[in-house]
This record gives sequence, structure tokens and C-alpha cells, in this order.
Amino acid sequence: MGNGVILIFILLGFCMSIGVPIGVSLGVATAVTMALTTNLKLLTISQSCFGGLDSFPLMAIPFFILAGNLMKYGGISRRLLDFSESIVGSIRGGLGMVTILSSMFFAAISGSAPATVTAIGSITIPEMKKKGYDVGYSAALTASAGTIGVIIPPSIPFVIYGVVSGASIGGLFMAGVIPGILIGAGLMAVNYFASKKFGYGGNTDKFSIKKAINKFKDAVFALLCPVIILGGIYGGIFTPTESAVVGIVYALIVGTFIYKELKLKDVYIAFKETVLINGSTTFMVGLSLAFASYLTMAQVPVTIAKGMLGISDNPIVIFLMLNALLLVIGCFIDNISSCVILTPILLPIAVKMGMDPIQFGVVMTVNLAIGFITPPYGANLFFASAVAHTSVERISSKIIYFIVVMLAILFALTFIPALSMWLPNLLMN
Repeated sequence: MGNGVILIFILLGFCMSIGVPIGVSLGVATAVTMALTTNLKLLTISQSCFGGLDSFPLMAIPFFILAGNLMKYGGISRRLLDFSESIVGSIRGGLGMVTILSSMFFAAISGSAPATVTAIGSITIPEMKKKGYDVGYSAALTASAGTIGVIIPPSIPFVIYGVVSGASIGGLFMAGVIPGILIGAGLMAVNYFASKKFGYGGNTDKFSIKKAINKFKDAVFALLCPVIILGGIYGGIFTPTESAVVGIVYALIVGTFIYKELKLKDVYIAFKETVLINGSTTFMVGLSLAFASYLTMAQVPVTIAKGMLGISDNPIVIFLMLNALLLVIGCFIDNISSCVILTPILLPIAVKMGMDPIQFGVVMTVNLAIGFITPPYGANLFFASAVAHTSVERISSKIIYFIVVMLAILFALTFIPALSMWLPNLLMN
């Protein structure tokens, strides 16, 4: 099996290096390795794919994607922006603050980092350009704020992790609230000092309670969406999958009958985008599960665990190594594939060192979220580049300070369990 493990990773690396999509790369690497190094039938790959995908919680993914798309076209994201502007728009670097706060609100609806970047960035980046913000900085800020989309619940990666690890998805959703807020606050701090250095001001209007109340009234139905979704989950009224369906129905009602901005053609576009995204995601998850099954069969998780524990039995050293590994992998492989492949390998090590599976889910997700804004993979960088009409290289040169603050928060989440576990322990016990 040792040669098989080496071969599968060589094949995976080769396929990815020549531009083969990650899902296809995983499938090809697994199929070729199994054919050359085992007596197993290739039908095993299909069985692993379909067996892994036959999961009720996984149905939440297309539903959350659709709910986020409907809200994007139904006027909800714009109202969240207007409300955010009324609160933080007058602060130094106001438009940057609005981008971050709006991303936090939208994260509580979409569960997707790229969706957050496109929904919020398509509105705020052009405005920041008009106000004199550097285009690379504007895109870097938006890409960084978009990472909150996979941390503040509902989060699609949390659903994936919960399915693979067996951890409570509701518990993971609760655990993501405080880390998401911390990252948002950290990004705001970076934006404040950067704006002070480069002279990016707020809007000319002073903060007005009356204006904030008026914008709140206009956005109240948008703000109620995450309350309904998360309140229903935490209150035991419905499961995460059922809550996603509730979000779709709510988005249709609000967008069509209350805000009256969601048209039939918009619904069609939302469904089309959802089908395309979910098709590629499901294909990738299925083949990732087959890849992970082979690694488990080859006893890779056990071997890696023994190797890491052979280096040190100090939890601090082990957690630092886990973080370093996840950060490097996040630079090359997308969040979902990384989660499916690495969870069976790394979770037993983290648990043996005393980390709760829910806390490790948050730590892993934040690690891989940083991968959204680090080259060469950096999905958020590419989405922000497309929205801002600027190069990834220009964005990357401006994003370093945002990455530094996210790393600081990551290490706090790793070594201070209460930051992620306080809320689940409070509400689940």
C-alpha cells in the first residue's frame, strides 16, 4: 500500500498542475492507483461516491446556495448594505467598514465565501473606486471579508465537516458565531488603520440614530432571515437541511411580495447558478469521498498520526503542525475537497490531543478560509478580481495585512477553546 499512497499523490499533483479540475483529478488519481496497486474493482469508486453522497444533511448545500442566490436577486443584499452604511459609514474608511459588516450579515444567509464576495463586492467595489480607494485594496478587503461567509452560520463547509466527522452540524453553526464576529472585528481594525494611513475617509454624513432606524425598518425582513434560519435550528424546530428550505421559501416571499424586486427571470437565473455550482460541488465531494476511502484503506490516517505523535507529544507543537499543514494545503486545494480528504486523517490526532471535534471543525474551516485569499488557488481572489476588473497580483500585494490578522485570530481559536465552544456548551447543555 505504501507505493500506492505515493502514486496517488503523484497522480493528483500532476493532474492539478496541468489544469485538470480538482474533482476529475481526484477521480483519475484514485482509479489509476486502485487499478495498478490493488485487486479491487473500480466499481468500488462509484459505490464510495454514491454511498457518501447518500446523506440527508448534504441536501442542505444546494438549498443554502439557492437561498443565497434568491436573496441576492431579491434586493436583500442591497438593503443589508444600506443598513450597514447607516451604522459604520461615517467611520474612517467607512465604505470598507460597510463592506465588512455587510459581508457578516450576508454570511448569515449564504454560507458561501465566493457568493458573499460577488453579492457585496459588486456593489461596494465600484463605490470605493469612486471615493478614491485603491482598486487593489478594495478588492483585497472584499475578498478577505468574503471569508466570513464560511464561518458565520449557516456555513456550507460546516455541513460537509459535520457529515464527514459525525459532529453536530447545529453545534458547529453555534461554534462559528464568535469566530466570525472576531474576524469581522479584526478586518475592521486593519481597514481603520489602513484608511488612516492612505486617507480613505467615511461618508460626509454624521451618524444618525434616526437614519439607522429608518434603514433598519427597510432591512428588517432581510435581517430576519438569519434569525429564522438559525433560531429554528437552535430551537429544535427544524434541522439544518430543513432550515435551508425555509430560507428559500422566505427569500421567495420577501423578494417577490414585500420588496417586489424578484422577477421570474431572476428566479430562473438563481436556479441556473445553483445547479451549476451544486453540480460541480457534488461531483467533487463524491470523488473526494472515494479518494478519502482509499487513504483510509491504506491506513494513511494512522500512519500520519503516528508520525506526528512521534515528533512530539506536546499538544501545542501538534496543533501548530496541524495549522501549518492546513494553511499550506488551503493554498492549493479548495475548502470542500480539503475538508473531505483531511478530516478522517487529522481529526483523530486533534481529538487525541484533547481538542473537541466541534472546535477542530472551526479551526479547520478558518485555516481553509484563509486559503480563499492566498495564491495560487485563492478562489476569493479570482472572484474579487473579476468584480474589480483588476489583476490577482495587484490584489495579493494588498492582502497581506488582512491575512496576518486572520492568522492571529486562528491561533487564538486554536489555543482558547472557549472562543468556539462557549456558545455550543451554553445552548446544547
